[in-house]
Amino acid sequence: MQGAASGGGCPAPAPPRLSGQSARRYLGQLDDAEFERALQELQLTRSIWTIDLAYLMRRFGVRHRFCTRTLGVDKGYKNQSFYRKHFDTEETRVNQLFAQAKSCKVLVEKWVSVQDIQAHLAQGHVAIVLVNSGVLRCDACSRPPKYCCFTPGGPRCFCRSPDYQGHFIVLRGYSRAAGCIFYNNPAYADPGMCSASISNFEEARTSYGTDEDILFVYVDS
Repeated sequence: MQGAASGGGCPAPAPPRLSGQSARRYLGQLDDAEFERALQELQLTRSIWTIDLAYLMRRFGVRHRFCTRTLGVDKGYKNQSFYRKHFDTEETRVNQLFAQAKSCKVLVEKWVSVQDIQAHLAQGHVAIVLVNSGVLRCDACSRPPKYCCFTPGGPRCFCRSPDYQGHFIVLRGYSRAAGCIFYNNPAYADPGMCSASISNFEEARTSYGTDEDILFVYVDS
């Protein structure tokens, strides 16, 4: 649920110009000052959860659908190093966002399959997915990524770690014939196109800690 925080009350809608910082290059530009104002209004901090991105998209009128396996905070994450630092202060806030999502017109649904993702991408849309960066492997990287480990199997976008490391990526498409999925990694200052096998992508997005969070973003918004 956490990738890289907002308070009570529903954010007012604004002109449809943005999907969130990770996907805005695909959906149009947003003035930096306007974006910063939105972050302040939503009280977003350095602890960003997927539900925060859903509220941010709603704030800018971007059509999207948020799917997850857990409608709230999994208490088991309290013992994970990635979540431990902010868990106690974030649990109540994040659960409140889920509780008021319907009244704030933030669409939240449970679960999604890889077939749902492929169907969405096939229509020319994009998706923001929370993955375990220690598991995800880019098979297309010919340059050293920002955070890279060279392994016998080739370079990885991030070093494999026994601990969960949440990270958002932007899905762009897939190849059924090649059995791979294409994505951009916001860890790059100028992200090129990365690709991962469907099986590796599924392992990364379904790792314990992700809640299998995904934001389906519609480019016609």
